Amino acid sequence: MRLMLAAALVLSALFFGLGIVLPLVRFETLYLFDQSPSLLGVVAALWSGEDRLLALVVALVSIAFPVIKLIAISAEAVGGGSRSGLAARLLPHLSRWSLMDVVLVALVIVAAKTGGLAKAFSQPGLWFYAASALTAAVAHGLAGRLARSGQDGAPPGR
Repeated sequence: MRLMLAAALVLSALFFGLGIVLPLVRFETLYLFDQSPSLLGVVAALWSGEDRLLALVVALVSIAFPVIKLIAISAEAVGGGSRSGLAARLLPHLSRWSLMDVVLVALVIVAAKTGGLAKAFSQPGLWFYAASALTAAVAHGLAGRLARSGQDGAPPGR
């Protein structure tokens, strides 16, 4: 189980990195103009478009919180599954606030600012970002199972 946890943590971090730098969505307008913003590009566009508060919220919830969540899951896993530490207290709150729907709201705003009618097509960044969220959830579940098995007196890793 520890190997699966380690694999889930590594994959989640890898997928997250790819998810924030690769294009999330491709917008094609009637004017044959297209944009393929990455998550970092969305934050930058919001920031430069004078939507700084929204840029900060998107950056915090869609980038910073998932990174902190991965660190907390890793700390919980390395700490032998101890459920009493800071990481264990942070995880439920981080899980609640690291929401992908904020990214989607920002994408709609960026799309609206491009002007004209646009078609949107998903790109690899969106799939990697979603895969990161799923593998982080798997890692969190595995870390919890390890913690419970350690508390029951059973040897960890079974």
